Amino acid sequence: MPTAAADLMPFRAMEILKRAKALEAAGRNICHLELGEPGAPPAPKVIEAVRKVLPKVQSYTNAMGMIELRERIAGYYQSQHGVCVHSDNIAATTGSSAGFILAFHAAFTPGARIAITRPGYPAYLNTLVGLGFDPVEIELSAQNGWVLTAADIEAAYARQAFAGLLFASPANPTGAAVDRDGLGEIVACCKKLGVRLISDEIYHGLDYRGPSVSALELGRDAIVINSFSKYYCMTGWRIGWMVVPDELIRRTEMLQQNLFISAPTLSQIAATAALGERDYSEEQKRNYAENRRLLSAGLQDLGFDLEHASDGAFYAYAGIRKFSNDSLAFCSTLLEQAGVAATPGVDFDRRDGHNFVRFSYAGSRETMTMALARMAAFLR
Repeated sequence: MPTAAADLMPFRAMEILKRAKALEAAGRNICHLELGEPGAPPAPKVIEAVRKVLPKVQSYTNAMGMIELRERIAGYYQSQHGVCVHSDNIAATTGSSAGFILAFHAAFTPGARIAITRPGYPAYLNTLVGLGFDPVEIELSAQNGWVLTAADIEAAYARQAFAGLLFASPANPTGAAVDRDGLGEIVACCKKLGVRLISDEIYHGLDYRGPSVSALELGRDAIVINSFSKYYCMTGWRIGWMVVPDELIRRTEMLQQNLFISAPTLSQIAATAALGERDYSEEQKRNYAENRRLLSAGLQDLGFDLEHASDGAFYAYAGIRKFSNDSLAFCSTLLEQAGVAATPGVDFDRRDGHNFVRFSYAGSRETMTMALARMAAFLR
């Protein structure tokens, strides 16, 4: 196992949040740019759907999820991606986090080697380590826009063969997104190498260059993970879904029965309503787009190393070489002295993340403006 992946590590973003909440409890005002959490609530009709059933709903659902939700998700793939997905291939999950656990156990044997990108979402690495799998990290670079390519996969596989590949587009923390041709090359490369692809599509809908492209548009071998947390503003509801190939349906169902029983019933009802409220989600996306422009330009003006605004999601992964070579210390001091919460790059890249900080622009315009003003004073 690679040295960088040898140990279970804390989720730094959550630890920054914990300290920020403590400062707020003591009377401080904090600008929250640390979490990838939409500032807006779910659509009003989502809340109303839950309010109607709240006194009556007490029971588990089918392990794979309510048929109404799964059929609505199937309709989403037809309308948004032009793909026919059967509801039997869809499982409602307790957030994308449960989807990853189910995917790893359904598709691979214990100890299997699974590739992920670096930088990348820290839960990938920590979940794989915690479950006893063997992570392999594929290094990405700012010079290439943090975009994973088929050539990267082939080179990594030649150095050390692996059974699976998990990657996200748009990605956390960089916001990098592959285009349709690039994703097609990745799908084809995985098929050629015999590598099972897990496509994390949790930030779909939050592409700023064009429509999001699903791996399901390019083949049916991939496991697709998605969630209502980001685009639908439902982080705390802990509800997501996964699409699995035919040969993994039964194993996924048995794992779900035993590990999670079923996703939360009320959250499934809320999710069913959310799929019909894309106009509301698009309104939030317009707010993110303006925050993206404001924060990216502001960080560049302050001297952060940020070549361009992210392709998608709601993050700016900015270099801090001008200010520090220790992102954890930088973020701690920024929080304590300036009241701005951000996530150190070491959360996403244990080797080179000390040179980077991730800022989330999912909050309000006022938060972005205030955070930039506070950082300007802090950096002076």
